Amino acid sequence: MGNKRGVVTSFLIIAQIIFIILFAVMVEYDPHHTGPTHLSKGDVTEKNNEDQLLYPMFQDVHVMMLVGFGFLMTFLKRHGFGSVGFNFLLTCYVIQWSLLVNGWFTMLTKNVSTIQLSLENFLHADFAVAAVLISFGAILGVASPVQLLVMATIEVVFYNLSFYVTARFNLIDVGGSIVIHAFGAYFGLAAAFVMSKFKPYTSEKEGSVYHSDLFATIGTIFLWLFWPSFNAGPATGNERHRAIINTILSLSACTTVTFAMSAAVSKKNKFNMVHIQNAAIAGGVAMGASADLLVQPYAALLIGSAAAILSVIGYAYIQPALEKAIGLHDTCGVHNLHGMPGVLGAILSAVFTSMATKEVYSDSYEKLILRGDPSEQAKYQIFSLLVSLAIALISGAFTGLFMSLPIWDRLNSEELYEDAIFWEEVEDESEEKVATETITSC
Repeated sequence: MGNKRGVVTSFLIIAQIIFIILFAVMVEYDPHHTGPTHLSKGDVTEKNNEDQLLYPMFQDVHVMMLVGFGFLMTFLKRHGFGSVGFNFLLTCYVIQWSLLVNGWFTMLTKNVSTIQLSLENFLHADFAVAAVLISFGAILGVASPVQLLVMATIEVVFYNLSFYVTARFNLIDVGGSIVIHAFGAYFGLAAAFVMSKFKPYTSEKEGSVYHSDLFATIGTIFLWLFWPSFNAGPATGNERHRAIINTILSLSACTTVTFAMSAAVSKKNKFNMVHIQNAAIAGGVAMGASADLLVQPYAALLIGSAAAILSVIGYAYIQPALEKAIGLHDTCGVHNLHGMPGVLGAILSAVFTSMATKEVYSDSYEKLILRGDPSEQAKYQIFSLLVSLAIALISGAFTGLFMSLPIWDRLNSEELYEDAIFWEEVEDESEEKVATETITSC
């Protein structure tokens, strides 16, 4: 039974009480941004200007989490409420939990006694939300709300561990190809793989209809529009400007090549909406780790094109092959949109950092080649990828095992991909058919 009375209510109320207590004890405003402060008037003005520049980009990322990811997952014909609703719940839950966990790691690294909140904290909290929502996509429709909350609680800890470890390696990954997209995808895939050993995921309800695919495409377009802010948000100055330009170019090329590839892999020479909804934005993922580098505009177009080819091939051939070979079920195809393009982005970042010179990069060199030597930076780009993947796969497998315990409202086969289990006022297919016939007869 996937909806035991009181389980999700108890979990959320207890978690919220804990959050309130922890915030009361450990969290305060960052006085450098919110005051009162002893900074000079010039320094205060500079901080205010920084916040004014950051807030629009933060809001763009916020829209991506709530509207972009939420509607992208509405393609399932009987799981629209769950896709948008649980996405909303996870976003708000993870923002609070991630502010705490992010803050604890900051306290550890900076040797401070409190968590000081500024707008930048919320941007990084949204990045943790993104990793969780990517993992959510791998198990969309096959996990109860309590299972999703359990996954989010554990994943945020290991996400921050991965972020902390790779930061110690001086990883360059402004748009999160490695620490967000690849981590979230392979964490979710590992959890999905383990969960499938307890309950099969096969159901006639897994599929889309015309209007559900249309809603999902709205999510795609919102993600496409605001992805430059996602990749550029943590950067400043010239690096931020480059990240915006590179991401727009990569996305544009990616969408164009996706349409070409979608028709090419179709026996009927037709476009597949799954490809358009997902592969068309893979260029944003692949561009992430190199977004603020001097890759040159033509290379940004190449990156987007390569991401499109890889992603469409993933949806058309690799995903079915993996499901047949090892039983890996991936509801949203996060391996194709986030996993493989994220790995591609990591590899390309190693290539571009290895080519960096002080003459070309000028004042950006010390900001971006953090290890001082381009070849050393390239090695640690790959090393960081491997470490992040290892943490994701191991922690994801453990989380999938823990989520599968019966106490967490594990779903039965007939409850998969079905809104009516958790949501009121959900019509069944027969009622929809009668309603449609009634409207048509009028």
